[in-house]
Order: sequence, then structure tokens, then C-alpha cells
Amino acid sequence: MSKARQQWKSRAGFILAASGSAIGLGNIVFFSANAYKFGAGAFYLPYLIALLAVGVPVMMVEFGLGREKGTSFPLALGRIGGRAGEFAGWFAVVNALMITMYYIAILGWAVGMWWSALAGDLWAETSVAVPAFDVPEGALPNAIASFFDLISSPRNIIFVVFVWLLNIGLVSRGTKTIEGAVKVMVPMIWLIMVGFIIQGLSQPGGVHGVFLLFTPDFSVMGDINVWHGAFAQIFFTLSLGFGIMTAYASYLPKKSDHTTNAVVVSMMNCSFEMIAGFAVFSLLFAFTVTPKASTLSMMFFIMPAAIAELGAAAKLTGAVFFTLLLLAGLSSSISLIEAAVSAVIDKFKTRRVTTVLAVSLVGIAGSVMFALPMVIDGGLDSNGTLGLTILDLIDHYAFGYGLIIVGLVECLIVGWGLPVEKLRATLNSSSSIQLGRWFDIMIKFVVPAILIFVLGYSLLTDVFDVGKEATPGLYGADYVMKGFDALDVIAPVVWLVMTLGIGAALALTPGHKGADGE
Repeated sequence: MSKARQQWKSRAGFILAASGSAIGLGNIVFFSANAYKFGAGAFYLPYLIALLAVGVPVMMVEFGLGREKGTSFPLALGRIGGRAGEFAGWFAVVNALMITMYYIAILGWAVGMWWSALAGDLWAETSVAVPAFDVPEGALPNAIASFFDLISSPRNIIFVVFVWLLNIGLVSRGTKTIEGAVKVMVPMIWLIMVGFIIQGLSQPGGVHGVFLLFTPDFSVMGDINVWHGAFAQIFFTLSLGFGIMTAYASYLPKKSDHTTNAVVVSMMNCSFEMIAGFAVFSLLFAFTVTPKASTLSMMFFIMPAAIAELGAAAKLTGAVFFTLLLLAGLSSSISLIEAAVSAVIDKFKTRRVTTVLAVSLVGIAGSVMFALPMVIDGGLDSNGTLGLTILDLIDHYAFGYGLIIVGLVECLIVGWGLPVEKLRATLNSSSSIQLGRWFDIMIKFVVPAILIFVLGYSLLTDVFDVGKEATPGLYGADYVMKGFDALDVIAPVVWLVMTLGIGAALALTPGHKGADGE
């Protein structure tokens, strides 16, 4: 006899879990870096348009799938589009698992840096030596020296495995342990971030950083990169295309108001990004530290450099900052793991404990690969270690292409195969916010067109260096073919073989007809 499907104990628990999934490392630092890069306050207009045009509608689709089909992402799409639909869902899950592997490697580094911050190495007068790169004491800024010493040492693998063990414990009983964890972690994340805002604004000149964040430079609005960056940012930041939101929504009763849920989760996520912007800009402006549009450099170099200027408060503040990163990262990583676990359980009816361990063993192996301390660039001209180099390359394709492809395909499957009119009627049947025919147009035409543009522009800029030489190109721009080394070619091939190959194998394998393993 099959057991009932797991359920959230409360709507609040679901909202916290979904918003915790969306709130991650990128919200804390990458939004601020993008805003700085793309004209500060001028970035908000494209960002808000992207939120309304893509973020909220696709969030409603993913929640609606969970409500309509009552199952995880691959099986939900499979019930609409057959084997092809299920394959698209498994592609999403495998792609998300690859992201989980390197995401947890980064969280392991955050744990290592937390230890360095608490021990005082990040704030010492003389920075640590980095033996793997033959860098003597004091030769690099503290944060940079500590980071490269960490990732070139085998101890970073211990930290990565430690983070995986935390995740295993947090997803071990599904909604029971996840809901209990997010009810503690998500409020703590918000409280710590508010504390950073207060600290940043209390610094001389800190308030001017917030003014800078909201001072628009409209001269950049004609730059296509601003719009591309905004639409890419909103898609990534809401955890769309992972299969997470469908799995989470499937654990709610059929009568749940998912239209309102989608709006609430989207607003909570974007509100957090903006208050994170307050904290980051106030601290960086107070100490004249320039942001960089890179998540890793902002986390491990730029913010620690600003925190180091706090003097006696630096040690505690630094430890709290890396605690914030770990909490925000865990609230996302548990959702990524749950998306894969839920999909396997739903199809093959395996026991949860067995599935969690199997997924985690695969994940640990992948995370160790991304944490490999093998030095390949002794001069530190780029990434330094093999693990970090592989991480950069796979991230570019899994994050930069994989999520957008999933979003495009799910909109086409739901828009034309379900069809979307049926999904809209389902959402409206239990929603206080009624969706009109505009929603059908958005899912069938507008969102796919935008995502095709994002994919096309990404591919164009990957293949060509724009404006490098006076060679006439498309629309009068200068396009010059880039040079590629072996890893540049191997990375997308590996990504495609893994996602397409494993996705196809899982889609074609018959599911088990026995009792529910939940």
C-alpha cells in the first residue's frame, strides 16, 4: 500500500523553503556587482521589467505544474509531453545536480574562509604564505592569499565533504527536516543582512554608497548588455529551470494559491537582493573598494577587503559574513538536492534514505572534482588550480545555457502542449489573483522570444570577440572569432554528454510500479 505524498506543515514553511531556495550566494554579492557594472540605479528598470516579464510568469508555471500534476519536474513534463517532455525534465535535474556539485564546492571554500576569518589570518598585518604557488608571506592581500592557500590545499576537500554532510542531514526526511531548517535559516539570513546594512550605513560615507546604488546612469540604457544581464540575472536568481519550484509546489495541497505564492516568493527574493545591495554598496563605498562583476571575487576578495577596514570589529564581522554565505548557500543547496531526490523517488519509488545517499555520493564525487587542489597556473594569472578552472567552465554552460534552455522548453511544452489555458484555469480555481489571457500570450510567445534572445546573444558573445578589430560584422558591429584552448572545447562537450546522455537514460528507463518510496 502506497504512502501519502509528503506535505509541508504550513504555507509559511513552503514560502520560506521556496524563498530560501531563491536566496543564495548570488543574491548577496552578484546582484550588487551587476548593478555596479550596468549603471547602478539604471539597472533597476531592466531588472524590474525582467522580473515582471519573465520571473513571475515562469515561477507561476513551475508552481502550477506542481499543483496540476502533483509530482516532480520530469514526471510533470512527461505527463504533458510524453518521453520528450520527461527527457526535458531530466535534463533540468541533471543540469541542476552539476550546478549543485560546484555550488557546494564554493560553500566548502566559504567554510574554510570562515575558519581563516575567525582565526584572524584574514586580518593579520602580514598575509599568509601560499606554498603551492611559491608565494611568500606578505606578497598578496590577506584575503587573496588565504583563498588561494585554501583551494590549493587538500583540506578544502574536507570542508566540501563537511558541507555535503550538512546537506544530507537537512534533506534526510524531506519536508520535515527542510521546513524545520528554513524556519531557522531564512530569518537568520535576513537578520544578519539587516545587521550589515546598519554597520555599513554607520560608517563615514556609507550612506553615499546607497545613493550611488539608486543613482541611475541612463546613458547605459541603450547598451544591449544591460538588458541581457538583467534578464539573465532574474532567471537565475529565482531558481527557475532547476525543477525545484515544481517539486516544492507538489508537496502542497491542491487548493493552494500558487499565483499569490509565486508573487510573494519573487518579491521576497528581489527585496533581499536590494537590501543586500544596501549593505554591499555602503561598506564598499565607505572604504573606497571597487566591486567586480564576479561572484567569487566579491565573496572572497572584495567584501573581506572592505571588512578588514573595520579594525577591531573585522574578526567577528568577517566570521558573521561567511556564516551568512553558508546559511544562504545551504538554503539553496538543500533545494537543489531535493529536486533530484524527489524526481528519482517519484519515478523509481525508491526509499528516501537510499535515494539521498545515492544522490549525495554522486554529488560528493563531483564536488571533489571541482575542489581539486592541483596547481595548473603557478603565476596566478587566472584560476590557479584545476578544480577552479573546471568550475568556471562548467558553470558557464550549466548556469549560462542550461537554465535558460530549460525555461524555454518548459514554456513551449506548457504553453502549447498542456495547453497553458488549462494551467491558467487550474491556477485561477484556487487563487485570489486571477490571471487573464495576457498570461497565455506571455508563456506562449513573449517569454520564449526573450529567452531565445538571451541564448542567442550568449552564444554570439561566446564565439566572437565584439569590436576587437575593424572587421565589418552583423548590424555594423565588429565580430572576430575567438581562440579556444582544449578545456574550452572539452567543457561544453562534457556538459552536453552528461546532461543529454544521463537525461535520456533516465527518461527511457521504465519507472517502478510498486509502493511509493516516500
